[in-house]
Amino acid sequence: MDSGEKRLNELGYKQELRREMTMFKTLALTFSSMAVFTGTPLYGASLQYAGPASLIWGWVVVSFFTWFVGLAMAEICSSFPTTGSLYFWAAHMAGPRWGPFASWCCAWLETIGLVSGIGAQAYSAAQTLQMIILLSTGTNKGGGYFASRSIFLCMYIGFALVWAVLNTFALKVIAYLGIISIWWQVLGGVVVIIGLPLVARPTQSASYVFTHFELSPESTGISSKPYAVILSVLLSNYCLYGYDTAAHLTEETKGADRTGPTAILSSIGIITFFGWAYNLALTFSIKDPNYLYDLNNETAGALVPAQIIYDAFHGRFHSSTGAVIYLCIIWGSFFFCGLAVTTSAARVVYALSRDNGIPFSPIWRRIHPKHKVPSNAVWLCASISILLGLPILKVNVVFTAIISISTIGWVGGYAVPIFARLVMVEEDFKPGPFYLGRARRPICLVAFLWICYTCSAFLLPTTYPIEWKNFNYAPVALGVVMALVMLWWLLDARKWFKGPVRNIDEQNGE
Repeated sequence: MDSGEKRLNELGYKQELRREMTMFKTLALTFSSMAVFTGTPLYGASLQYAGPASLIWGWVVVSFFTWFVGLAMAEICSSFPTTGSLYFWAAHMAGPRWGPFASWCCAWLETIGLVSGIGAQAYSAAQTLQMIILLSTGTNKGGGYFASRSIFLCMYIGFALVWAVLNTFALKVIAYLGIISIWWQVLGGVVVIIGLPLVARPTQSASYVFTHFELSPESTGISSKPYAVILSVLLSNYCLYGYDTAAHLTEETKGADRTGPTAILSSIGIITFFGWAYNLALTFSIKDPNYLYDLNNETAGALVPAQIIYDAFHGRFHSSTGAVIYLCIIWGSFFFCGLAVTTSAARVVYALSRDNGIPFSPIWRRIHPKHKVPSNAVWLCASISILLGLPILKVNVVFTAIISISTIGWVGGYAVPIFARLVMVEEDFKPGPFYLGRARRPICLVAFLWICYTCSAFLLPTTYPIEWKNFNYAPVALGVVMALVMLWWLLDARKWFKGPVRNIDEQNGE
């Protein structure tokens, strides 16, 4: 019995999942959940709001505060290496009085965030595939095929189904795909980051990239500089989370009380560097900023990074082949990221159903007899994410809404255990191998305030004037779901939901 399993038993859970993940495999899946190219669909809007300087320096600011959140979560993960992770942490640190309510809120925020996160990656993968097909068949100007809304929805659904199928196999399969993913993203990231500016020469000047600030009120309807900067930085806010995947895998990881924190902090470090480098590569490679948004350009103005990459290769080689190859690298990143997010979402649903926190919990907590994975939970997550994508047929801002719901839910779930850790009595906390000591209070305070800001930013309207076709319905959708969850708590769940339920018997006082 290793240290992670021993601590799991102390917390009241028996080992049910197969503990076969190594440090590198856990890091691979955690890194995949974040992904180097995650911000690709948001890059164009972020650039348009306030220009390149806000986008580039915004990444640095967000990265700085993300480290506070990561350090706070790493310490808690080291003490509580369970698949339930966030909501389990919240229950134990909030104490017997507030523990059940804190656990309830955290569990549902986390579930909403992760399930909608599958949708966000499916949309990103479908959009990138749409560009690959368009440029491979002749571009928007040359009679290329641009997928209709219905075909786009089919691609979206297809990705969600493929990820669900792969996640019904043994975790060993997903772990190996995670290893492929980390090498795909690191090596592919190096190719794109170094190769794109070299192909695009001459590039934009450093003064343009690092100092140029420009609003676009005629396109966005936003003339307030602070407002524009906040929306421009949403790209970074969206990219720099997902590192809690390591915590969801702790019951399947060897030495999880050490491996989990290490994977969390290592993933943040890798994404901080590669993500900023990717944004720099795109920005330096811009040829004509205004042409990027032209609906009649080669990519139909649908994905700004695709147009930047196309302009670079077509300008140098008079061919779109290189652009297609680079977009395939980016598409692969979304594919692996969606696969990892599905893995993580299923673990959260499994853990919550194990504690009877979801309707029909006995169904969702069943473990596949052969592969030892929560296959029913996998398919529940995939089904809900598909339902989230159905408005694609009629609404233009589906992606904005999905990423807003995902970010608010996912990151909002971080806030509950971090706040509980901030206010709890230190004598009640049993530290693991990774311990912040006296630094924990200021770190947790900064982390909590930063999460509150991030969630608030994603509730803001992104375009003015506000109309049905550009309405960010995330606040309404999230508000309705959370209102129902709170109503359920008040009317019924508070009577029986007590947070994490022990499933291991105490024998001889041990």
